Amino acid sequence: MNAPAPSLALEAITHRIFVVRDQKVLLDSDLAALYGVDTRRLNEQVRRNRSRFPADFILQLTREELTRLKSQFATSSPPGHGGRRKLPLAFTEHGAIMAATVLSSPRAVEVSVYVVRAFVQLRELSLSHHNLAKRLDVLEQRTEALAIEQDSLSHQTRIQLKQVFDALRDLMTPPDPPKRPIGFVPLQDKGKQKT
Repeated sequence: MNAPAPSLALEAITHRIFVVRDQKVLLDSDLAALYGVDTRRLNEQVRRNRSRFPADFILQLTREELTRLKSQFATSSPPGHGGRRKLPLAFTEHGAIMAATVLSSPRAVEVSVYVVRAFVQLRELSLSHHNLAKRLDVLEQRTEALAIEQDSLSHQTRIQLKQVFDALRDLMTPPDPPKRPIGFVPLQDKGKQKT
């Protein structure tokens, strides 16, 4: 089976990455779907190879964390997580790579490259937002200092500058991830939704 085009694969993967305990992670069912295996098989391989998954590679979600994820989707459970007896596992970037090696299927190895790229893309995006925020703060401080120094800058101009800075900060805030549809989606319609 051929992997999707890189841009589609990255977009599909980045939408499945969540932040849990200040770490970007992929849930076990999402990672299993990407790697083309059952969640049960993925978790079974993790248990068999537990020494390859230290604490910074894999997290066991708590009930509270699962509840927070559920509320993000405004559904009874995150897609693909309903009817489970055990709490989901969450894989960091390194855990996702290690999962591909213990599964050792051609699909897992092939898709793991896209998984790594998705994590890197999110890291770079986060870093660029952080750098832009710093530069914006410095610019705002300089403008305020100039306004205080040169009292000739009208009150209205200062208000307008503040509005510009606030608008720029709003634009830097990443949009909420798209909501997944609620309810049953027939298999033949799933491909249509991603376009």
